[in-house]
Amino acid sequence: MTSKEVFHDLKVVDFTWAGAGPITTKYLADYGATVVRIESRSRPDLLRTTPPYKDGIPGVDRAAYFGIYNPNKYGMTINMNHSQGIELVKRLIAWADVVAESFTVGVMEKWGLSYEEITKIKPDVIMIRTNMQGHTGPHCRLPGTGVNLVGISGYAHLCGWPDRLPSNPYGPYTDTIAPRFGAAMLIAALDYRRKTGKGQLIDVSQFEAGVNFIAPVMMDYFVNSRVTNRRGNYSPRAAPHNAYRCKGQDTWCVIAVFTEEEWKAFCEAVGSPDWTKDERFSTFLGRKAHEPELDCFVEEWTLNRTAEEVMALMQAKGVAAGVVETSADLHRDPQLKHRNHFWVMDHRELGPFSYFGQAAVLSGTPAQPRMPSPCLGEHNEHVCREILGMSEAEFD
Repeated sequence: MTSKEVFHDLKVVDFTWAGAGPITTKYLADYGATVVRIESRSRPDLLRTTPPYKDGIPGVDRAAYFGIYNPNKYGMTINMNHSQGIELVKRLIAWADVVAESFTVGVMEKWGLSYEEITKIKPDVIMIRTNMQGHTGPHCRLPGTGVNLVGISGYAHLCGWPDRLPSNPYGPYTDTIAPRFGAAMLIAALDYRRKTGKGQLIDVSQFEAGVNFIAPVMMDYFVNSRVTNRRGNYSPRAAPHNAYRCKGQDTWCVIAVFTEEEWKAFCEAVGSPDWTKDERFSTFLGRKAHEPELDCFVEEWTLNRTAEEVMALMQAKGVAAGVVETSADLHRDPQLKHRNHFWVMDHRELGPFSYFGQAAVLSGTPAQPRMPSPCLGEHNEHVCREILGMSEAEFD
């Protein structure tokens, strides 16, 4: 481990829950920040009660979903509806550089912990607030999670097949987008504070973060008044372009052919059978017009080969192709192993557990696995005694 990680002296009080907020603060924690997660035993993080659970047995300390987003953080439980709980939090804020929260609008204000109030405690504090639609505007108080935002942000309309109803992508998709914006804004705010001595308030709207990721279809509407609809795996710029079944049980390989040169290379890769010489497929427009028939021919070929064989043959000819990997495949993927993407740490309830590392490797100060995700209230004594300097009597 390096002697000093990039955020080694950064202190964070983390009120966030579910996905977007904890992923944001995970950036800081993985690169060395001291992050104290605040929960309540009466209202633990939503992900503590979300499967999958270790061995299928439910429990607030057995949820893998919570675990994956919260390594390298201290866990503390505080009753925020108790006056002494609020006073304890104020002591933590006085210690902290960053306060993060992701509640519905008004919750922090109810506790007397608005940005205006916490700056009275710590004038240069940086506060990041990430929720559904930001803290201003007619819809700012609507509660919900990333699952709801998948529909609001336009993803569900784009996902699925043309002849079927809208379909959500896997999980609360915007929860994985908003943290990329939030982390960048936090770094900018920290740099600003370093230069000026002033903190600031960061208001992240997951809705707006999500809309950024469908910019091409938004631009198509702005420029051409054209509303993009669901089209399954098809692309308007490529044919063939699909996920094709391969030899074996539920194994698939994606193939994408964009140019005439790639089409010629594709034909060579499949051995130039008679169907590749069919007049219907001689041009891109012809291949698009007869795409269902083309897909049938391609899949007849892929079904006789493993997904890995298909990928290797295509890539050897310069055609874009990739195996559709399962969770098990990803866990043993040699590229991810080489880059130390999975951090295995021993958790009190989960046992040896694979946490996600960080995709960006800083040469001098790489992210480091330091401790597993916390059990509920696991570090109450450590935070009170070691961080806040309480006496044993006061802690008791």
